[in-house]
Amino acid sequence: MRSGATGRAVISIHTRVAEGRDRLRQVGIARDEADLDARLLAEYLLGWDPARFFTAAHGPEPSDFDAPYRALIERRARREPLAYITGRKEFWSLDFVVTPAVLIPRPETELLVELALKLSTPSSGSSPRTILDLGTGSGAIAVSLAQELALARVCAVDVSSAAVEIARLNAQRHCLEERMEFFCGDLFEPVAEEREGFDLIVANPPYIRSGDLAGLAPEIREWGPITALDGGADGLLYYRRIVAAAGDYLKNGGSILLELDDGMGEVAARLFADAGGFESAQVYRDYAGKERVIAAAKLLPVASTREGTDRG
Repeated sequence: MRSGATGRAVISIHTRVAEGRDRLRQVGIARDEADLDARLLAEYLLGWDPARFFTAAHGPEPSDFDAPYRALIERRARREPLAYITGRKEFWSLDFVVTPAVLIPRPETELLVELALKLSTPSSGSSPRTILDLGTGSGAIAVSLAQELALARVCAVDVSSAAVEIARLNAQRHCLEERMEFFCGDLFEPVAEEREGFDLIVANPPYIRSGDLAGLAPEIREWGPITALDGGADGLLYYRRIVAAAGDYLKNGGSILLELDDGMGEVAARLFADAGGFESAQVYRDYAGKERVIAAAKLLPVASTREGTDRG
């Protein structure tokens, strides 16, 4: 700190960010998270990238920085998630608009996209892949798959009209809207006429037990759409509904991938077994070793299997 020509103390950006960091720590935000968020809010306000922050933050703060920055810090101190403050979240190296109408995409969900690209194959020749994303939210999964699969037709469904509009906006931001369709409705209801029409179904269903919602972090419990989290008494409400109907909408040999909460793999696999018509479901763990995705393929008709064997 030093005095300028007017005698007013000159505060550096770095010092102001340190104050913001301390404020976030005071309200119980974890040390590392508080440090990162204080810096990211400064970069957001200044329009800087990390490289510029680390080289220029020891310089004096702009005259119009202090008050807006304090306001942003106070929003975060009230446990408003950083992504809702900035209105942006990166997923699959793409920039997504997010609002409290949708859940914030999480890095763990990228495993679902990765597996979808690896495991799913068109069920017939070189036909464009048809993909259905149930409960699309921000559109993170659907848009990421559309970005990677240039021939794909992607249908995104959500029961929230506000979420559908956010997903549509994100498709437009990445110039993918011509290959995507958006529907407002409950699970398969909006695509009821497309029986056996999809090579791939993906979803990140609500899986928090209703009784556990009150114990979630305030960033989740108080700011996001709670209906996108509530999986019913045992967390499996939407898994039962999706698995029971998925076979009617998948092409023969098509795949379904669902995100899981850790510890749900065995019971989710049993849902597929009980439904019938699927190969044995496979549970995949994320890089932290937690169960994260379950995948199953619709069985080919017996005649098709026999015919293929005869050809061989």
